[in-house]
Amino acid sequence: MPTDAHPGPLRVLVLGAALRAGSTNARLASLVGRMMTEAGAAVDLAAMREFDMPLYDGDVEAEGGVPDGALALRDRLERCDAFVIASPEYNASVPGVVKNAIDWVSRIRPQPFKTKHALLVSASPSLVGGNRGLWALRVPLEHLGTRVYPDMFSLAAAHQGFTEDGQLTDPALQERLRETVTAFLHLVEADARYVCLQRRWYEFPGDRTEAPVTQRAED
Repeated sequence: MPTDAHPGPLRVLVLGAALRAGSTNARLASLVGRMMTEAGAAVDLAAMREFDMPLYDGDVEAEGGVPDGALALRDRLERCDAFVIASPEYNASVPGVVKNAIDWVSRIRPQPFKTKHALLVSASPSLVGGNRGLWALRVPLEHLGTRVYPDMFSLAAAHQGFTEDGQLTDPALQERLRETVTAFLHLVEADARYVCLQRRWYEFPGDRTEAPVTQRAED
């Protein structure tokens, strides 16, 4: 193993992005967290209600700075190698509370979303799942420099999609979710443990890094 290898287990923040305590996205976040723990990762399971913050307002920021809820989310992001967002879909798009959290945290320097890997999942009562919301969520995260995993997971008819013990009622979907989680962790592990494979990731315009330019570029 190279001397610059990442020490210890991978650290993953798993965020249930709905405010409602009984949300199916909270259940999906919990399931993903258990799968990652079983795979050997150190999971920080969180809920959006832990990060209270007002609607983004430049005047509020100028007067009082970034709110405590956004700073707390920044701290949790900085302690992880990757994060998962289990997000509802509202009106075929990303929920306002999720976008608002991203907007606040994006004001912090250095940019905490940049260089992180992210996996997006959703649970929705819709028969088509929450894919439209996840596609909308990719946009601000990728703009901020997050390496959003290409494969996303969306559970349709989620109100009847879970067993009493928190597994998925459909064994095929359960296996697909596990495969997605495993493949995502393998990618994060390769990036975190083998930093000798230096590369330069394209940056969003609002941030600059002090790191030296390397010979490889990826987008």
